[in-house]
Amino acid sequence: MSRVLAVLVALILPFTLTTPARAKDELVVAMTQYPATWNPVIGSMLAKSLIQSMTRRPFTAWDADWKLRCHLCVEVPTLENGRARRVTLEGGKEGLEVDLEIQPAARWGDGVPVSVRDVAFTLEVGKHPLSGVASAEGYRRILAMKPHDDKRFTLTFDRVTFDYSNIDLQLLPAHIDKPVFDADPAEYRNRNRFDTDSTNPGLAHGPYRFVQVVPGSQIVLERNPTWWGPTPHFRRIVVRIVESTAALEANLLSGSVDYVLGELGLTLDQGLLFEKRHGQRFDVVHKPALIYEHIDVNLDNPLLADRRVRQALLMAIDREAISRTLFEGRQPVAHGGVSPLDPMFSPAARQYRHDPAEARRLLDAAGFSELRAGVRHNAKGDRFSIELTTTAGNRVREQVAQVLQSQWRQVGVELRIRAEPPRVFSQGLNRRAFSGLAMYAWVTRPQGVPRSTLHSGEIPSEANGWTGQNYPAYRNAEMDRVLDAMERELDEGRRRALFAEMQRLHAEDLPVLPLFFRVDSFVIPKKLKGVVPTGHVNGSTLSVENWRWVD
Repeated sequence: MSRVLAVLVALILPFTLTTPARAKDELVVAMTQYPATWNPVIGSMLAKSLIQSMTRRPFTAWDADWKLRCHLCVEVPTLENGRARRVTLEGGKEGLEVDLEIQPAARWGDGVPVSVRDVAFTLEVGKHPLSGVASAEGYRRILAMKPHDDKRFTLTFDRVTFDYSNIDLQLLPAHIDKPVFDADPAEYRNRNRFDTDSTNPGLAHGPYRFVQVVPGSQIVLERNPTWWGPTPHFRRIVVRIVESTAALEANLLSGSVDYVLGELGLTLDQGLLFEKRHGQRFDVVHKPALIYEHIDVNLDNPLLADRRVRQALLMAIDREAISRTLFEGRQPVAHGGVSPLDPMFSPAARQYRHDPAEARRLLDAAGFSELRAGVRHNAKGDRFSIELTTTAGNRVREQVAQVLQSQWRQVGVELRIRAEPPRVFSQGLNRRAFSGLAMYAWVTRPQGVPRSTLHSGEIPSEANGWTGQNYPAYRNAEMDRVLDAMERELDEGRRRALFAEMQRLHAEDLPVLPLFFRVDSFVIPKKLKGVVPTGHVNGSTLSVENWRWVD
């Protein structure tokens, strides 16, 4: 009887297929980098923030319209709504109190409520001198945390700043990581559960949680059953690491991956060509972004200590020609770290044009006037040979490095290129291990004050536990003063003048050689909906629960 029924079903099936196709519940995405750590407060890599935006949420973040929105909190604190207040601190200084309420239903993936205990623990880690957080300054400014109940608390800041509503505190789960930290704060960066037990469900409180981590290769995420927001459309997201941007394109076309993350995937030149060849299968969005491709200069290197040398190096680069050749002119030349898209951009700061003759004159004036076999030497006989370190696998960076090598050779500077896996590069950068130059990108938020990258108090060292992001070791008392003043200035007009002064100082000293402001190519399959490029530090994955596949 069962055999007859099977035959009948087989015969009838072609005439009864009216049931809708099952929705796609697994999305395979790819990106080019694997982070050096998964701990949200240690290290700074775009790769980590893109994945962790799927597994956790900050208190506030900027949306695609560049408006500040609540995620882990209930309401953005402002002076107008009373959740922020000016207060007089001990000694008569003015500070700020900010009231925050954690989303009532927010729980870690193991069911433990996200609470003020996690806030207190995160601040304890951030304030410890040996914890190794990316930027300790933000934690030092919090003088006190007063709990009101398990979900409500008040932070007291040691100053009033214009961006006080931007609470980007990334919480650590006290019930999991506090015992590890208490055992040895100096070793926390190496022993934290984010890196030693990455699939522990108690580490996530976002739409997804880690269920598999293959270092350097793959991360698998599944829906977090304790997530309080809209249920994600995909049951599972597989993230594959493909460090070669050329291989990314092949994987996308073959169908082995569904989507490549726009912020960390195909380069603009690839995206432009891809659009011409395969635009009928994909929606291609070229998103101008607050992403600053640049070269950090190690100012402790005596060959690079004279700012005339740095100015000469920049003038020897034909950045306009590079943009035309590689990006069809669509990736604008950067003249500093503030994008023209940012309301605080100043066109008055010095802008360096391609001028090899002036570059040679400056190098002569800086003492590198003797040429031997085409390479400059100074009076002490030091050969002007420097090393540029960058990330391996990025085709554009490889091409730009080769152009730099050729153009600098024309003015008598020898460049050695060293490409490292992104993880290795990031670890070395955090400890200022590059000997001469380091080429990479910063991604910023609207009106972001570059204190962590330019203030002398943010130079990483062994003494401060390698906190801070001033990797060039730039020291300028006037810059410090301007940075301190601009973040305290609530009047937009006066703040714009301070931003302009910061950009002027940066352009004169050139602790960083600016290259381009990136335009990210989002190559989105036509069936994938809900991906919204943002163009700033809070990337598209912050709304991953809205991604869906429509057949």
